[in-house]
Amino acid sequence: MSSGRPAGLPGVDATAPYALVVTGRITRADVPALCAELEAMLAPGPEAPGGAVVDCDLAGVVRPDLAVVEAVARLSVIARRAGGRTLRLRRTPPELAALLDLVGLADVITVAE
Repeated sequence: MSSGRPAGLPGVDATAPYALVVTGRITRADVPALCAELEAMLAPGPEAPGGAVVDCDLAGVVRPDLAVVEAVARLSVIARRAGGRTLRLRRTPPELAALLDLVGLADVITVAE
């Protein structure tokens, strides 16, 4: 018996129809584009999947700073405005988790282990 690799992104819940992957060095100039990408993903349409959770994979973020914190905060607001969805952070770098805690967002944004 052989077992293949699981489909999809590692660490992202297969039952959550929305997944946003954030990679690289994020600057304040990148935040509006990330927000637009999530808004387009969550836009209602005939083929839009349902679901209350938006997974955000942050494993590829380089040197997390307050620009990434701003992006996460704004993405969370966009998810909530799009039908009360929850932004769930996956594979969050420890430095970013510490920053979210420092600015008081750790209690508001779901950080999955």
